Amino acid sequence: MELKGEIREIIFQNEINSYTIAVIKTEIEELTVVGYLPFITIGDSLKLEGKYVTHPEYGRQFKIETFEKIMPETLDSLERYLANGTIKGVGPTIAKRIVDYFGQETMYVLKFEPEKLADVKGITTSRATEIATQFNENWELWQIVGFLEKFGIGVQNAKNVYKALGINAIEEIEANPYILIDVANNVDFKLIDKMALEMGVALNNEKRIRSGIKYALIRATYNGHCAVLKENLYQFVKDLLNVEFDDIENAIINMRAKKEVYLEERDEKIWVYLYYYYEVEENIAGKLLTLDKAKNIKRISNLSKEIKEIEKKTNIFLSEKQKEAIEAVNNNNVCIITGGPGTGKTTIIKTIIEIYKKHKKKTVLCAPTGRAAKRMTETTGEEAKTLHRLLEIGKIEEEGNYENIDFDIAPLDADVVIIDEMSMVDVFLMNYLVKALYQGTKLILVGDVDQLPSVGPGNVLEDLINSEKITTITLNKIFRQAAKSKIILNSHRINNGEIFIKKGEIEDELNEDFFYIKENNQEKILEQVISLCSGRLKKMGDYDFFKNIQVITPTKKGLLGTKDLNKALQEKLNPHEETKNEKNVLGTIYRVGDKVMQIKNNYDILWEKNGNASEKGTGVFNGELGIIEKIDDMEKQIKVKFDDKIVWYQYAELDQLEHAYAITVHKAQRK
Repeated sequence: MELKGEIREIIFQNEINSYTIAVIKTEIEELTVVGYLPFITIGDSLKLEGKYVTHPEYGRQFKIETFEKIMPETLDSLERYLANGTIKGVGPTIAKRIVDYFGQETMYVLKFEPEKLADVKGITTSRATEIATQFNENWELWQIVGFLEKFGIGVQNAKNVYKALGINAIEEIEANPYILIDVANNVDFKLIDKMALEMGVALNNEKRIRSGIKYALIRATYNGHCAVLKENLYQFVKDLLNVEFDDIENAIINMRAKKEVYLEERDEKIWVYLYYYYEVEENIAGKLLTLDKAKNIKRISNLSKEIKEIEKKTNIFLSEKQKEAIEAVNNNNVCIITGGPGTGKTTIIKTIIEIYKKHKKKTVLCAPTGRAAKRMTETTGEEAKTLHRLLEIGKIEEEGNYENIDFDIAPLDADVVIIDEMSMVDVFLMNYLVKALYQGTKLILVGDVDQLPSVGPGNVLEDLINSEKITTITLNKIFRQAAKSKIILNSHRINNGEIFIKKGEIEDELNEDFFYIKENNQEKILEQVISLCSGRLKKMGDYDFFKNIQVITPTKKGLLGTKDLNKALQEKLNPHEETKNEKNVLGTIYRVGDKVMQIKNNYDILWEKNGNASEKGTGVFNGELGIIEKIDDMEKQIKVKFDDKIVWYQYAELDQLEHAYAITVHKAQRK
């Protein structure tokens, strides 16, 4: 059914997804409507499609399936619309004056003769222009929102489309629907393609084929790849679009000419890149080689003597391999130090810091994630930052500005830059880094190639090692202290294709820090996880779940995925109590005492130091873990205590948090 009316009251609106309960006045009646109504305020006129339903408690309602914002149809409704707060500087008084002055001509004046608004008392010439501009921009945006809805593109993406294409967005999309692939995020190519074909676009239309090729290459990057084999790409696009190989070849030729793709022959195979991915790889390789070949102005003479003095001072004696790594750092501007857990990478970093500190050289420590940077600080005693914070690239990255590799990054003031956990650095992050380095700066890349690769595209550390162009020291000896850990020994065994150490296989010098429980039934595994978290580990080693235990799983879905595990663990470890405040967000209940994780970088959110409210700062980053300490319904905000800081989240910001009783393997990387 279809209804037309004006929003008279908003009873409830979810701050995150805009699910709304509102009262609408039609020509016949006032009734309650329920559904998703983003950016709607009192006074808006809507055309709704949906159906009547009967709520067991609240009675007859209209359930919204789709909606369209329409122009107010009476002067009273127009006055309420202008006064509803969407136009800056126009409140009830000014709105009434405008409508009283222009009457039925009000809409015409706002659209075509805005200068006349200055005739109204209280409106200057400049303010008249601002009012009309805001009115028309709001209206154009909503026209685009309605138009894009049939392409499966939501309101937030509609803003991006409007920002990219401006007031002619609808005309440009009608002329070439595939332009949406370039200007909107995470669009459904198949839906856009279906709409385009219905609009009369031919199967072998070049714009269609070019968009299909881009879509295929972008999908590959979601799986971590920077390029795909030409024959694989052609077959995928042929199956996707039902076109001939010749059509694809012709499109590729034109895309190469326009620098949209790049073809590289390597190992007698042809690889196809999106052009800016190739540029990024080429820039990284070129910058690293230039940096490495530059004059070694930071080289320290008589290094052996320096090492002996530090060994004596710290009472830590380095292995020959560790000394070789430090010498490699001294003799080269770019150096890689790689090895598994327990092989002495941290000791090397600490020694390098001591050496350069003695010579008054500035050493900068960094890592790709907040948790890795924090751990680096703890193990070295020196401040370490995330690469995002160090390079100040958060805003650039969040805007998805990957195609522009020429933006300026402030040069790093450093003599030596040490990056830990390099396996998690993707090509874009590496590109930002090399752009910030002066020639003469030493760059030390530290990591374990056997860890999971980066979440983003590229496998930078392993590719650099395999290139054999950068001096690499591989550490393979497990040190005695580390060798007491079954975790470390078993991690090396797994990498070598060997089975776990069994109980009693090695004498009691080993720490009992690794257990393997074999179960093939999902329900029984769930029981084991809950049992371990809710008492068994506490009894065994006084491990407290909220301080010492983290459940990690490969997937989000299913009985053993994060979604169901979080619900089960919350119910067991932090159940509902009348004395605990709760907040329901899209069916997820956040409760005081819950363990939560920040799931996106937020560079602007304010925090205060735990225990010292006078010390404040900004920034909470993807992977940081915290505990909900307070839920304030009056102020509509939640207080979260992270390791060393307190953050207040508005309810509208809760999409940045999710439960962290259980997290995915990839989220564990972000820690």
